[in-house]
Amino acid sequence: MTEQAGNPVASSVHVMRSLHPEKQTIRIGYLPLTDCASLVMAAKLGLDEKYGIKIELSREMSWAGVRDKLNSGELDAAHVLYGLVYGVQMGIGGQQHDMAVLMNLNHSGQAVTLSAALAREGAHDGALLARHMRAAARPFAFAHTFPTGNHAMLLQYWLAAHGIDPLRDARVMTVPPSQMVAALRAGQMDGFCAGEPWGYKAIVDGVGVTATTSGAIWPDHPGKVLGTSAAFAQQHPNSCRALIAAVLEAGRWIDASDSNRLAMAATLAEPAYLHTPQETLAPRILGHYQDGLGKTWDEAHGLRFYGDGAVNFPYLSDGMWFMTQHRRWGLLRDEPDYVAVARQVNRIDLYRQAAEMTATPLPKAPMRSSTLCDGVVWDGSAPEAYAASFAIGHFF
Repeated sequence: MTEQAGNPVASSVHVMRSLHPEKQTIRIGYLPLTDCASLVMAAKLGLDEKYGIKIELSREMSWAGVRDKLNSGELDAAHVLYGLVYGVQMGIGGQQHDMAVLMNLNHSGQAVTLSAALAREGAHDGALLARHMRAAARPFAFAHTFPTGNHAMLLQYWLAAHGIDPLRDARVMTVPPSQMVAALRAGQMDGFCAGEPWGYKAIVDGVGVTATTSGAIWPDHPGKVLGTSAAFAQQHPNSCRALIAAVLEAGRWIDASDSNRLAMAATLAEPAYLHTPQETLAPRILGHYQDGLGKTWDEAHGLRFYGDGAVNFPYLSDGMWFMTQHRRWGLLRDEPDYVAVARQVNRIDLYRQAAEMTATPLPKAPMRSSTLCDGVVWDGSAPEAYAASFAIGHFF
């Protein structure tokens, strides 16, 4: 011990060993969605090896499958719904397990799609949908991808913002993302909320129209996260730091230019990943949108993977928002300690260290402020009051 302490070379070797990833091969689950891109590109560009790890990607079929494999340890980490992680942490949407959010993977990039049949009847946005539903003599059905997940919470928030109680005025069901367009075509639902490429695929196939984007519901909202179990993060902190660093660099590369985004789209199009034509992926990756009814625009709050680091920081307020919505819709029976849970789940400590490794800027505070589509501000300062403030909600 004394010899090592007095020997700069030995001391340096000791530090390097202490920072060496505890596990070199990290098995990461993902669903074939555009917002898995930074994980795919981290492996494709060799950024994982730069930090002493190897990303082994596992294509999964459903969010429930991702949840179960994270809990069993079959997956080390995953591209996963923010709201799913918090649901598992709180024991809703599955058996309770302590979870960890290592980083946010993206902002925006989702959409609410309504059927082309509804659009032909004049119901192609939130206000017109609400009017149509009040006059209709039939029940309406809408799909999301997981009961506690991002799409469920964004869809229900948007419906309620237009005076539609999603739990009383409609039937809400869970459908895996890849089955959304087929179910819409078959008339099994009137609309859905899911990640790309499925919103645009519904337009390409002529079965749906984009009623709104998720960026219009919540500008620059958190998307998927790099999630893992609390146990994995506790036992493999160096591996987690290396993984975050590699994915940060991949996101920075994607956002650096349109040419990089197109190269990313070409990679995602491959059979091993999304197995979807590049021309279906590229427009919305570049922020070029159409609604299927002739309107085109460049999305102001489109899909981003880095944004000078603003995309990736695991803000406490982002995790807390999902808990407020779980509480609002009756999924959480009791009021949680919002800040304490978010501090436990969101591993800001590991993220900060990875940010330093990659020269990624850090925000000044762990909370941020946003104004959602109904004009209500969310900043994490009064979560109990926020959750209880909505005219439409289902508390125990």
